Amino acid sequence: MLVLALDTATPTLVVGLARWSAADGAAVLAERAVESGTRHAELLTPAVAEVLAEAGIGTADLDAVVTGLGPGPYTGLRVGIVTAAALADALGLPVHGVCSLDAIGDGARSVVTDARRKEVHWARYGADDARLAGPGVDRPEDAPVTDPVVGDVRFAERLGRAVAAAEVTTAGLLRAAAPLLEHPPVPLEPLYLRRPDAVPSVTRKTVSQ
Repeated sequence: MLVLALDTATPTLVVGLARWSAADGAAVLAERAVESGTRHAELLTPAVAEVLAEAGIGTADLDAVVTGLGPGPYTGLRVGIVTAAALADALGLPVHGVCSLDAIGDGARSVVTDARRKEVHWARYGADDARLAGPGVDRPEDAPVTDPVVGDVRFAERLGRAVAAAEVTTAGLLRAAAPLLEHPPVPLEPLYLRRPDAVPSVTRKTVSQ
């Protein structure tokens, strides 16, 4: 099974192509990890094209799409999820969503990523990669993480713990999606964890005649 995987939950946009089977797991054929900041919409489609070209695979050869569901910033997250859904719909493919934190690191660990507003997204995992707690969003000082911690190293001081640098990977996305790939997909539900920064105004303005 050829699977296109993508994630836009963090400032590093990830797109990869992997061959997956239940017996052998995932073999990554091509991958792009692009420091994209807030330019996900601009960089995602070219990254998908580059990955397919590098692997010598056409869209008609794909069997499924996997996308990270966050948690992450509202706008960036929507770019990845909408793109994955649109691509899968156009090609008649199943699309599966996974928690983006599940795709960072492996084994027993806590994962932290930047949630903005001086907070972190976090989750804790057991040795078998099963999520034990989270995802959640807290001030680093209040995040209930345990060693070892992987993810965004900028929060080490506020966490009071060492943090090993780690990001979302194609292999991680496929590992997280493995239990889903042989089953019918379910609707994609973004993991926002909190309301977006931009909200409609509820104040009515008087219009002069």
